[in-house]
Amino acid sequence: MRVVWRRLSLGLVMLVTSCGSGTPAQPEQLALVPYPASVTRLEQGFTIESGDTVTSAEPAVAAQLVAGISADTGLELTTGPTGRIRLDLDAPQAGAEGYELTVGPGGAHISAATAEGLFRGAQTFRQLARERAVPGVRVSDRPRYAWRGAMLDVARHFRPVADVKRFVDLMAAYKLNVLHLHLTDDQGWRIAVPGWPNLTTVGASTEVGGGPGGFYTAADYREIVRYAQERFVRVVPEVDVPGHTNAALAAHPELTCDGVAPEPYTGIKVGFSALCPGKPETARFLNDVLKELAALTPGHHLHIGGDEVEKLSPREYAQIVELATQAVTANGKEVVGWQEAGATVLPPNSLIQYWQTNGGPEDVKRAVAQGAKVIMSPASRVYLDMKYDDSTRIGQTWAGTTEIDDAYDWDPATLIEGIGDDRIEGVEMALWTETVVTMNDVELLAFPRLPAIAEVAWTPQSQRSFDAFATRLAPLATVWDRWEVDYHRSPRIAWP
Repeated sequence: MRVVWRRLSLGLVMLVTSCGSGTPAQPEQLALVPYPASVTRLEQGFTIESGDTVTSAEPAVAAQLVAGISADTGLELTTGPTGRIRLDLDAPQAGAEGYELTVGPGGAHISAATAEGLFRGAQTFRQLARERAVPGVRVSDRPRYAWRGAMLDVARHFRPVADVKRFVDLMAAYKLNVLHLHLTDDQGWRIAVPGWPNLTTVGASTEVGGGPGGFYTAADYREIVRYAQERFVRVVPEVDVPGHTNAALAAHPELTCDGVAPEPYTGIKVGFSALCPGKPETARFLNDVLKELAALTPGHHLHIGGDEVEKLSPREYAQIVELATQAVTANGKEVVGWQEAGATVLPPNSLIQYWQTNGGPEDVKRAVAQGAKVIMSPASRVYLDMKYDDSTRIGQTWAGTTEIDDAYDWDPATLIEGIGDDRIEGVEMALWTETVVTMNDVELLAFPRLPAIAEVAWTPQSQRSFDAFATRLAPLATVWDRWEVDYHRSPRIAWP
């Protein structure tokens, strides 16, 4: 895996289909995922050669492009003041993440308004450049949604920093931009918090099945954030309260109502734990934890969880959620919560995450009525821990089985009546890890659904069809094989 990891860390690139001369109306699509908003085929492209230079006002983006192409083609490219591959901040109309890409016989030009836009365009160019002969093309592109995320549950089964970095690389290749880290649950607490030492000595010491668990030091977490930022992925940490807290209660029994620590939990049931409302220790705990995460997290958002709480009355639930939201806003951040939090009073600029497809829209609508925007995470479409079919060796089926076409063939703007694109912040897939023990397990459940959902979040609805996507996806199997990515060979795809 070491060689593959080096390639991934330098930048992922994809395969393209036949790329002869064409016209704007040519039906064949280049094997680009996610597919750009506008693609026009041109008569001539060019062939990348060793010695080609990438020039850019953003040296870090240029360096990543050089490293990615070099790793995947064997060509030795350089950066410098002049060259055939130019990355310029000369497209103010492109927006925060948009870009324009033109490839002709003289080389390639990526234009954007920001370094992030250049990076997104560079991912498209890397996909085109994999076979060295880059087709002539004009691309004008920007994302449908600002929030294109993937949630990784490191609480039920801990993932070391290197695995999280690999996951970030796989995300960035498909223009995802939010890594939601589910840091706490009944089975484990995964972040060090000053003043609460038992969270790591006790709360982090186990996981589902009784494994050794683990946790991130402040330095570990900062390294994940730094690595993600270099790839224009922002980290959103989640501390799930008031439920899913058995690991915290076992570590610090002063957070329970009776002062008695529960036994550490290694099973997969939900709904049985909760912080004690009304105790001063609960408020102090939330303030200390969220203050630490706010200090470690440069992004705007902290996720407070709020899901699957069965032990508290609605009033008690709202009381603790209010404490959490106050701690978030007091530290200069904005609130993200699962859909159940929509039943409470939310601060301005909150985000509510819809997940439960057999209930919950009313809580989402209440949140929207307060001014919140919605992250769409319907379990039956984007929960990556759902099995592909009954034969999948890991995963669950409580939301049904989710094949690649199920993950792809839906429109976020029609999911909840009355909530269209103007109230939707974005789309986020979720990988819960009750049955996920290794990084190979992570990849098996993520691929090929991760790129499918990435296209849902990026590409205009009018530009998407499953048949076209399936054709573009199939050649990527050779790429994943080269990177040693474990993936599901769905019968819906005509794999090579």
